[in-house]
Amino acid sequence: MTAATASALTIDETAALTRRVTRLSVAVASILSVLKALAWLSSGSVAMLASLADSSLDLLASLVTYFAVRYAVAPPDREHRFGHGKAEAFASLVQGGLVFASAALVAREAADRIAHPAPVANGLWGLAVMAVSIGLTSGLLVAQARVLRQANSVAVSGDHAHYAADLASNLIAGVGIAASAVLGSSLPDALSGLVVVAWLVWGAISVFRQASTELMDHELADESRRRIVELMTEDPQVRDIHQLRTRASGPYVHIQMHADLDPQLSLVQAHQVMVAAEKRVLEAFPSADIIIHPDPRGVAEPHGGAFPEVHHPESAHES
Repeated sequence: MTAATASALTIDETAALTRRVTRLSVAVASILSVLKALAWLSSGSVAMLASLADSSLDLLASLVTYFAVRYAVAPPDREHRFGHGKAEAFASLVQGGLVFASAALVAREAADRIAHPAPVANGLWGLAVMAVSIGLTSGLLVAQARVLRQANSVAVSGDHAHYAADLASNLIAGVGIAASAVLGSSLPDALSGLVVVAWLVWGAISVFRQASTELMDHELADESRRRIVELMTEDPQVRDIHQLRTRASGPYVHIQMHADLDPQLSLVQAHQVMVAAEKRVLEAFPSADIIIHPDPRGVAEPHGGAFPEVHHPESAHES
């Protein structure tokens, strides 16, 4: 689930899921950082150092995510009337920056090892640590995937992408350590470190893209927009929907639109129609903040402020 997709859970349900999975992320990163530090100190492997650097920054990134998802679900306050949801996107940016930093560190160490070869010691210990790392990381990825199928969290999604890259880097590092042990050369170890660097950079770019999508207020997916229009127009008194604008902000979804109504309806009747329509949308998007402006059909003047209406062809109901 991306930032442009709405969550089907309430804020409390989303918060409970993200809290649990971020605690698990911190625990896994902590265990792996300690194990890999011990393995690197005993082996001097560049591939192990690459994995250690990544896991250490994973721990920092997981801590950032841990606090970000809690801050994101805090209710709106006087200074933040739209809530704190974008804290998750900022956490993803931090994650991406940390990945770039770890890639630079490992690239430097790998280049030095190529220029000044040194044997890799205790290869079996290193392989054992990589096996544990692969097992724990795989379990975490499964848990994160389950959460992301239910909840919209760009921070958890960024963490998931980061650990998916970790899994690949652990496999690559394991191959490098094994090849160096068998061949008695440090070159495979150093080259595997460089492969990990390339993988980390690619993962960081993906995280930046996803975070920027939310920070730039990207529209929800076309399917979600169509669903909103369908729910609004279930009542024939809502003749049409236009100027539909949507965006995701962490666990929240913000929706605003104009609805065409019969101009003969009283203010009370129009209000009742809008409240009923809002409830229908909230059943499908329980974490939504909704603003609906009723227009008298056929007699409303163009209005809406600084942004002109944009036609979205994905829905036949919009004009």
